[in-house]
Amino acid sequence: AGTEEVVFGKVGGTILLLCRNVSKEATEVVWFQGDPHSFPPLFSSRVTFPPDVRFSLVDNSSLRITELRVQDEGNYTCKEVLNKTDHEHRVQLLVASKSVLRPRAVWRFCSPTVFLGAYLASIGQSCGKNLFPPCALVLQGSAVVAVMVFAGQSPTWSLLSVIQSCAPLELWNADPPHSTPKCWAETSSSGLMLQLFCSWPGGYPHPTLHWREEGHDLENSSWIISSTSSSDTHVEMLNSSHLSHRKVFKCVGSHVVKQEEPACTVEIKIPSLETEPPKTCFVGDNVTLTCRVTESTPAARLTWLRGITQPEAEIQPGGRYLIAQEGNVSRLTIQNCSQGTDGGCYVCKAQNPVGLRELFVCLTVKQPVNIVGVVGAVVVLSLLAILTITGVVLYYNPLLCLR
Repeated sequence: AGTEEVVFGKVGGTILLLCRNVSKEATEVVWFQGDPHSFPPLFSSRVTFPPDVRFSLVDNSSLRITELRVQDEGNYTCKEVLNKTDHEHRVQLLVASKSVLRPRAVWRFCSPTVFLGAYLASIGQSCGKNLFPPCALVLQGSAVVAVMVFAGQSPTWSLLSVIQSCAPLELWNADPPHSTPKCWAETSSSGLMLQLFCSWPGGYPHPTLHWREEGHDLENSSWIISSTSSSDTHVEMLNSSHLSHRKVFKCVGSHVVKQEEPACTVEIKIPSLETEPPKTCFVGDNVTLTCRVTESTPAARLTWLRGITQPEAEIQPGGRYLIAQEGNVSRLTIQNCSQGTDGGCYVCKAQNPVGLRELFVCLTVKQPVNIVGVVGAVVVLSLLAILTITGVVLYYNPLLCLR
């Protein structure tokens, strides 16, 4: 956007902004920070010192800035004042710190590619001198065009694609993610596919993430479409027919300015279940059956089925049935137990794309015991026993009664 030169500096350092091609006939050189038509002069060759003593002129034309600050970053314009013409030269200053590297420059490049290569090399020399190594610059338009890495004295760059027409390109300081990749597994909305997630955000440009199976490369398998992408998060979809218990998948991340290739793994597992012992419910009471998933990757879907006579008849919540799930525990509550319809075994079913497990939970429904009748019967029997014993004693020993 009108920038003719880009200069890189670092916090605390010194930078010299050249006012190139100054005419000997120029009577005055004026420096502006920003648009010369919108901002007042920053420094003039006719002024002894500016308000900020960090600024000074060299050879009565170039601007020297010492003790660089992040606030010094921006566009500078030098303007020579002649009797008949006003010549301007624009410079963009990028100030890098150890912790923050941000995009700052925009150009419009055209073919031929040779010009682009020469320009990248010149920028690379400046990067190697003024930025903290290792550093990298990325030119990006609609897609990444070129990546330059500077790990030592001699920068290297690679052209990823050829520019066929004029396109605006942004210059970025490349920065790797500062965390490590995170992996996890989920079940697709259909319940039949396994989704492998690999996330490694926070870097520029995007890292390259590659999913593979431990001991077996996914890219060489006919049932895998793609397992590599350049994005912060890569999702791989796998068909359940190719999954097995305790199979391990690994995601490997790589970045243009990071030598290490950190990785994370996911071990998929078929669900494992545990439940309570058989339960008893009296007619008219409520009872709760519990089913717990002890192991499952990805998380399992829990459902209840009514007995083995109709294994596909899933119990739906409503009416006398209440189903509540908290985490890996599902509870089936039966209200107003009926001896004719609720007794028997129920099936707790846990399923994920790896497989399914079923567990039986049996319920016995009994008639409630009449406590009043039982107590009355016990009292009557006790009285009869007392009378019988008394009669026997009186029969064999009538004198005992007289005594």
